[in-house]
Amino acid sequence: MRQIFFSRFCSMGVAVLAVLFTIPGVAQEVTGNARAVQATVLGVTSVLADTGTLNGEDDAREASQLTGGITSLGAAKNLHATTVSSVREWGAAEYVASEASLADLGLNLGGNTFSADFIMAKAMAPVAGVNTGSTSIDGLRINGAMVFVTGAANQTIPLLTGRVIINEQQTTPSGNIVVNALHIVVDGVADVVLASATAGANVSGGVLPANSGPGSLPGL
Repeated sequence: MRQIFFSRFCSMGVAVLAVLFTIPGVAQEVTGNARAVQATVLGVTSVLADTGTLNGEDDAREASQLTGGITSLGAAKNLHATTVSSVREWGAAEYVASEASLADLGLNLGGNTFSADFIMAKAMAPVAGVNTGSTSIDGLRINGAMVFVTGAANQTIPLLTGRVIINEQQTTPSGNIVVNALHIVVDGVADVVLASATAGANVSGGVLPANSGPGSLPGL
């Protein structure tokens, strides 16, 4: 009797998994990319140390440069970016993580100077849970004045003709998290993003509930 019950239970489990992976309209997607610099100056865009986008589940990408120049605006050193997905079975402990960093930044944009010893952005998207992001910025100076970095998301410093957004964090319509450590906008001249990380592990545009994964359905 027990053997018959166990056999029926296993058959039901297989059926549940089949339903989970064949429901029309249900899409599972991992998203990850990172770049050290993206600069658009007078309509021309340059990208440095860019990982590109993850090809799919269980993928990893990395890009690095010892030094990088942004046209005639300035330069930075030790540019690095990485993105990785541990997703294989869409279990609760799996995730997508991205990170970008650079050091010894020196820029001149529209008459404004920007420098920093170190800049890093991190983005984490778990299969089950809340997306998180953070930045690390050391020695940031704008026009020669030291800037106190609060750690709060989207801290904004006004410029005479623009703005600087520190620890810029955004959520895309599909649920991905985007973290830009430093976003400099000089109106009519330049739009520069330094250390950008994106991560997402989405099902039909949303994150799986904590009880989801192999052998379970949302709400069961």
